[in-house]
Amino acid sequence: MQIATKEHTAVEMVKAALEKAKQYEDYHVFVSLNEEIALKKAAEIDAKIKKGENPGRLAGVPYACKDNFLSKEGNTTASSKILEPFKSPITATAIKKLEDEGAIMIGRTNMDSFAHGSSTENSYFGPTKNAHDKTRVAGGSSGGSAVAVALGIVPFATGTDTGGSIRQPASFNGVYGIKPTYGTISRYGVVAMASSTDCIGFFADSAEDLDLLMDICAGQDPYDMTTLPDYYTEEAPHSFNKVGVIKDFDLSKVDPEIKAAFDHKLETLKSMGMEVVELDMPALKYALAVYYIIVPAEISSNLSRHDGIRYGYRNEEAKSLDEVYGKSRNDGFMPENKRRIMIGNFVLSSGFYDAYYNKAQKARTVIIKQYEDAFKKCDFILTPVTPNPAFKLGEHTSDPVSMYLEDIMSVPLNLAGIPGVAIPAGETKDSISLGVQLVGPRRSDKALLKVAADIAKQEEK
Repeated sequence: MQIATKEHTAVEMVKAALEKAKQYEDYHVFVSLNEEIALKKAAEIDAKIKKGENPGRLAGVPYACKDNFLSKEGNTTASSKILEPFKSPITATAIKKLEDEGAIMIGRTNMDSFAHGSSTENSYFGPTKNAHDKTRVAGGSSGGSAVAVALGIVPFATGTDTGGSIRQPASFNGVYGIKPTYGTISRYGVVAMASSTDCIGFFADSAEDLDLLMDICAGQDPYDMTTLPDYYTEEAPHSFNKVGVIKDFDLSKVDPEIKAAFDHKLETLKSMGMEVVELDMPALKYALAVYYIIVPAEISSNLSRHDGIRYGYRNEEAKSLDEVYGKSRNDGFMPENKRRIMIGNFVLSSGFYDAYYNKAQKARTVIIKQYEDAFKKCDFILTPVTPNPAFKLGEHTSDPVSMYLEDIMSVPLNLAGIPGVAIPAGETKDSISLGVQLVGPRRSDKALLKVAADIAKQEEK
């Protein structure tokens, strides 16, 4: 990651990133650019460098911010109409940590509204296009951030991962993406989707860059009681020698080119001296159903704060309090937001709570236990990120179940709270990017990134 110097200034770097953002405008990567403030901050970094002051580990590095991270600069919309006019009074902890090290946000990236989706087609501002094929989806919900890195607009971007929303778009666009151990990075100042599975992570061109970003942003935060003590900056306690392959993920049913990419990565790991261990994890077949019960339940609670009263969009034609709530939400939420609210309210309702929500939580516990047992037999697990490569724009929009099935290999990690790193794994015959994911036990994030970096070095030989 290139940082600013006297010869290679922050202003030059930020200007180049902004020019690229405008050059690729038809990909619909950004919902807003932060041009004036970004250039002002870049000039301040250059002034620090000239004075011999420490400008930070990310001095002048331009980055893209997923539009659900709060910042006092511009409007945080979560790519929704209901938050379109919202100007945040606070800045997310992760953003503050990045900018304290000299990083400069050039703009906010497009996403599925409130992070509800796997394609960035559910945005109020329209879909983002895949970096390598404009007829295909960017993945979601962090599609704009993945494409910003894949197109070389910025060297890194922020993302959130509730069920695959970093790993899947990273895979679809051929970049690296990390979903950390739950609680590693503070969620303070990030628009909540599902509070028990939301994770803050990043996209970058290399595992080494992800390691630096994690090192900067990991740690306990008094504003987020779910954050863990800072284990990340310690020397990685994990030594990886055995890689697990999950028999219950029937790879004969995934796309043949993804299967071939997976097999190639497995051979690379074998050439690095890794022993392959087959794993029985039968509870994983329930993970998608469990996820789409628990997560909508949490969504229905988190979205209840958007009422047209306190902040954001309000329908001005409403004539009663009930109409303010109803019309503002009807106008402000996308169809997928409404679908998840209704599912969530249903599974939490009287008479269905025990049948659905309570049973799903029990199944979640079984899934967590099976991962714990698996990591007694192996050090980490290799799986595809998705069963299919990036699909065509509009292909699944009228069939939400087929869209949800794209998450079948990514959601188990979020339910278990364990880390996963998406790494590029070549392309299809049609030049569509493919990816696989490395999965480890809790707090093995740093070791996973080391394995990812070692794989890249091995394949360069």
